Amino acid sequence: MLLILIAVHLLSRDSIAAPLPRPPDARATTDSCKDIDNCRTFFSIVWGCLATIFACTWVSVHPNVPPPDQSHLQLFWRRLKMMLIAMIAPEVMVAFAARQFLGSRLLVKEFNFSTTHGMFVSMGGFVSLDGHPVATRGQLEDPDLGPEFQKAIRNVSEEDIKDRSKGDAFSKGVALLQGLWFTVQCVARAHQRLAITQLEVATLAFAVVNIFIWLLWWNKPLDVQRPIVIGPLMQSGTKTIIFPVQVPRFHRFLSAIWGDYDDQYKPLSSVSVPSFWSIEMHFKHEKGAFILLTLVGTFFGAIHCAAWNALFPTRREMWIWRISALVITIYPGSTSLIALSLAMSDRLDSASGPVFGVIVVLAIPIYIAARLVLIGLPFAELRSLPASAFADVNWSTYIPHI
Repeated sequence: MLLILIAVHLLSRDSIAAPLPRPPDARATTDSCKDIDNCRTFFSIVWGCLATIFACTWVSVHPNVPPPDQSHLQLFWRRLKMMLIAMIAPEVMVAFAARQFLGSRLLVKEFNFSTTHGMFVSMGGFVSLDGHPVATRGQLEDPDLGPEFQKAIRNVSEEDIKDRSKGDAFSKGVALLQGLWFTVQCVARAHQRLAITQLEVATLAFAVVNIFIWLLWWNKPLDVQRPIVIGPLMQSGTKTIIFPVQVPRFHRFLSAIWGDYDDQYKPLSSVSVPSFWSIEMHFKHEKGAFILLTLVGTFFGAIHCAAWNALFPTRREMWIWRISALVITIYPGSTSLIALSLAMSDRLDSASGPVFGVIVVLAIPIYIAARLVLIGLPFAELRSLPASAFADVNWSTYIPHI
């Protein structure tokens, strides 16, 4: 965390102060690199950023257990959608990971599960003999079936759960090191007053946010495609018709942000949990996820704001970047803090609650537009890079004789 704060400080302090006019050597990509060992190419800049973004999103996204009988294309599309959400609103994915992490800790405390078992329950990894997910506290606390479900879950070994994961500590560690290495490079470039492209700034923000996701989901199995069947039957006597997850689309969208399905999800009429499902918690436990959403969302935007004085091809692009960076910095914190204050004052069901909901929903398109701008604008900026952007870091400054 200290390394990340240093990076943001150096970026904001050492960015090239005058964005306009463009210096005469802005396109002189070869004059600033006399030694081939101390230069980087246009391809290496773009490839390094894209590889880091891919590692920070594709590898870090841990979907819940999908419905049965999904094709490979359906599974790929399901994970790709979560990856796109992680790119447009990464703080939403952090809040989702935080809810599952805190929910698993709650299950460990209340039902004496291991952390791995708690996380697997929260992601819909256990189903009953008749195919219904065992993923709510109500099922585990049921006076008739609850004790049997708890015993059956504890009887499943952690090794069997981890064996279903498509990733391990090594693969997650490699992705984590990729993000940390990219952060180190940005810190070194800022310290040596070398230009940092807007694409690198955006990539740094992704890397920082996904460090939180990796840590929160460290014990969550990756890309599990089949649940573990445990007893007993949840319904008996008559044959039950079961369906995919039945949650209205609009409510699904809000649930992805706030994690509250408001009793819309019914395990007895489903064969899987929703994509953003996590074990239900009391408000005092959910505050931790809200606070982390606020901090990470604000920090994510602040990293983009650190390029406030960087070089841009035009003044218009400079102001578009600045306004978009301010939007994504202010929106997560302000909405989360207002929601917390309303909830803590027991006014969510009064007239202020619906008004706040309308404001949040109307502001979401503005936030998405700002995020899309901050994804597309860095690529447009690549058409005109400052010469020092092609100079590599002189690592011998920090490690002699390298």
